[in-house]
Amino acid sequence: MFLARPLFRLVPDNTHIPFMKGRKIGIAISILLSIASIILGFYPGLEKGIDFRGGIVMEVRTPSPANIGELRNATGRLGLGDVGLQEFGDASTVLIRLPVQGDEAATQDAVIKVRNALESVSPGARILRTEAVGNRVSGELFTGSLIALGISMLAMMIYIWVRFEWQFAVGAIVTLLLETTKVVGFLAITRIEFNLTTVAAVLTIIGFSVNDKVVVYDRMRENLRKYKTMPLRDLIDRSINETLNRTLGTSMTLLLSAVPLALFGGDALSGFAITMVFGIIASTSSSIFIAAPMLLFLGDNRLRRSADPVKAPAAAPR
Repeated sequence: MFLARPLFRLVPDNTHIPFMKGRKIGIAISILLSIASIILGFYPGLEKGIDFRGGIVMEVRTPSPANIGELRNATGRLGLGDVGLQEFGDASTVLIRLPVQGDEAATQDAVIKVRNALESVSPGARILRTEAVGNRVSGELFTGSLIALGISMLAMMIYIWVRFEWQFAVGAIVTLLLETTKVVGFLAITRIEFNLTTVAAVLTIIGFSVNDKVVVYDRMRENLRKYKTMPLRDLIDRSINETLNRTLGTSMTLLLSAVPLALFGGDALSGFAITMVFGIIASTSSSIFIAAPMLLFLGDNRLRRSADPVKAPAAAPR
């Protein structure tokens, strides 16, 4: 059967990039960035959305470009706590955030006060949407999200452990932890809201990242059986180069979907899409420079003993 060659390849055939030469620097930089990201996660911390912080969010449309200063003064005199206002999407749309007011009656009373204050400053202003989440619900959502992230990590580790060996599982989980902490740092720097949508983006990134690493690990297992005397450093280099087209091609395809959402998806989708773009870039680079090179520290003999022809899966397509 004749298989046509692809018209375009991101990386030329027979590429021999010596990734292992920069493995120590790459891993050291990755660890330093992850440590910095953890620090940023505590200070200044993540910008929690209403899902996790609780409170009231109101989206308001004014008949003309909003005067944020006047609106802030009008709502600040209502005695509702620390009221936050920001432009949302365009000059005529404002997002108002209020702290938790108590029960449902207190929440409704606060919304009415804000509506009256807006009407006095900007007649004709309309409230497009109102969202309210109590302290108890927001706490449960935050705890549930952390549990979901933890279970996802554990499930990925078990999957790789069963499919390959514990050495590969350790390499994948360490790399996933480094990637996830970098996403936390990115959210802390950019002040993108950390809400349920962002958690969905992080879970999607974890799944994509594991898929990337399985492709490289599959090729490594095949090459461990095929080149029994090749030095492990050269074998890992060969495996990464052989799967480079597939890794970059998958990442480019996802970026072509995520970047338009980040640019034109509006405020509702921008946080998810921007987080996805960063996560795709981070996971792709870690699959090439971190995940496979990390196995070099586990030792040649252990990896070759684990490359049992009976247990090894089929090689991933190039």
